[in-house]
Amino acid sequence: MVKARRDNRLIDALEAIEPVQFEGNVWRLVRDGRDPLQCSASGGRWDDGSFDVLYTSMTEVGALEEMRFHLMRGQPVMPSKVKYRMFELGLTLERALRFLDLEALGSVGLKTETFGRLSYEQKNDEYPRTQEIGEVAHFLDFDGLIVPSARSDAKNVVVFCDKVRSLPESNAKDHGVVDWVR
Repeated sequence: MVKARRDNRLIDALEAIEPVQFEGNVWRLVRDGRDPLQCSASGGRWDDGSFDVLYTSMTEVGALEEMRFHLMRGQPVMPSKVKYRMFELGLTLERALRFLDLEALGSVGLKTETFGRLSYEQKNDEYPRTQEIGEVAHFLDFDGLIVPSARSDAKNVVVFCDKVRSLPESNAKDHGVVDWVR
């Protein structure tokens, strides 16, 4: 499969954005027994599957809402045997690409009118541009993204794992198994 050529206008737009430093705690839900610092190339909202990422949220509620959406997959009832643990991670990014709001994402070509409003089955109608943004940011040596959550008012932090050498040493505080009923 031949990879499509990168959008030159997107490259120019992202190069014009000054990287920011981020140092703080973020929240991550993982299946019980999984290392919370284990990265993957999942082909999610902000990665096209060509590099490893770690999806996190700046708030506990943000992490819960993101995972709830994926676990429900359009079903009316939460799967009953699912066990996920909540972790609080200490994180440092030196060159993050930050989008404060949907207007900022719109300025780089994202159609914001449906951002986060599509069903689970329609997610692929929304992901191509966000994945392009993530891939170009990775190509330009940003070490992560700070972006609005599609599921809550929180900001999400997407870590480009190969760009953050200190990630394996990050502090991970286990807050226990999530009670989805509450």
